[in-house]
Amino acid sequence: MWTDLECFRATVEHRRPGRILYYAWCVPDLRRRVAEGIGTDDIAGHYGMFSPVGIAIRRPEGASPPDYSAYWRDEDLPEGTAINEVGVALKPSGFYHFEGYVSPLRNATSLAAIENYPLEDQRAWTGSHMAHEVRQAHADGRVVNSWVGHMYETAWQIRGYEPFLMDMVERPSWAECLLDRLAEQNMIRAVAATRAGVDWLHCGDDVANQKALMFSPDLWRSMMLSRWRKVWQTCKAINPQIKVWYHSDGNVSAIVPELIEAGVDILNPLQPECVNLDDLHRRFGRRLTFDGTIGTQTTMPFGSADDVRTRVREVIDKYGREGGLIVSPTHVLEPEVPLDNIDAFFQTCREYGRLDA
Repeated sequence: MWTDLECFRATVEHRRPGRILYYAWCVPDLRRRVAEGIGTDDIAGHYGMFSPVGIAIRRPEGASPPDYSAYWRDEDLPEGTAINEVGVALKPSGFYHFEGYVSPLRNATSLAAIENYPLEDQRAWTGSHMAHEVRQAHADGRVVNSWVGHMYETAWQIRGYEPFLMDMVERPSWAECLLDRLAEQNMIRAVAATRAGVDWLHCGDDVANQKALMFSPDLWRSMMLSRWRKVWQTCKAINPQIKVWYHSDGNVSAIVPELIEAGVDILNPLQPECVNLDDLHRRFGRRLTFDGTIGTQTTMPFGSADDVRTRVREVIDKYGREGGLIVSPTHVLEPEVPLDNIDAFFQTCREYGRLDA
């Protein structure tokens, strides 16, 4: 019986794995109904889901996170609002798992306001526990990853969506200041994880819409890609075997070659409604592992259970028999997804994805 670690290594090395790795996540309401339907809260274990171990550096004992209260002292925020780890207010939206963002620097009037914004300095955080956790997980046949972070997404959440887009064009030094500060923290996390021996770095930024990039390719290259490349190449110089997992929704077809050149090994979620998967696989299938491919705008919510089975078999046959595929829906499953479709997804992945028979 192949372990997850053995299957993962074969998959990303484009060798035939013993079985296809697969997973899916649900919004809380749907997750509750799935658990009730199968009679256990251990959905991952019940369905044999690919479940990597996540590890991270830790804040030193006794150290306190930044105090963002000054940014919200005079704000009338609704009950239930939470301030996250970078000072962004998350308002309840009343619509399932979605939240409304209120950005602490949305009204900033100077570069100094961005320079002095209290992002936590993680240089003093510790990763001394991480190598042991990696060895322990590997001994159990499990894969280990580490969340590095966002860059663009965190920047606009702190600054405000429209203000940050305008900064990139009209006040690039403001945008670059915030991106540089975030990239520095991402580098700290990524290097610590790489030195500990994790299997992949978990990164991402939603930089595309349904049709194309949300800004010009040149702006993306100068603002985002240049900083991500530095992080990824630094880590690959430390450990050439480490893999980079990158997420962006939407149509990222135009930037896939540059993502690969910069260091991306696994691309997620590859929405079939947005990209031509056959074309991407033909061009990059030997250099890139697909993670995703099962549509959450089409097949999972609106197809039948048979449609789900057909689609899972199709992607395995097209993209996964010689490695290079992890099967997953292209987003968290929303409440309208039928339970029969979820069961069909997992059952087909488990049975049709056995390649060592």
